[in-house]
Amino acid sequence: MEAAIQKKATMFRLNVDLIERLKEMAKREHRSLNNFVECVLLDVAYNEPNELTKAAIEEARSGKLRDVPSVDTSSVEALFKSMGL
Repeated sequence: MEAAIQKKATMFRLNVDLIERLKEMAKREHRSLNNFVECVLLDVAYNEPNELTKAAIEEARSGKLRDVPSVDTSSVEALFKSMGL
């Protein structure tokens, strides 16, 4: 028998535009806002990249890739734009 996962209600003050964006993202995945945000936070809190990935991230941020323009890692949107996507 699995142990019940304890949860605690918490209140955060977030930017209204951010909340709307998160609601849209949750809706696209047919999930509640609470579930979507919890999963995003779990991913950030518990999924640390391995050493090879960390080295690749640092290389991309340094702009020292051969014959490749630097990658803007300030946001996902900026990343895609800098990659021409």
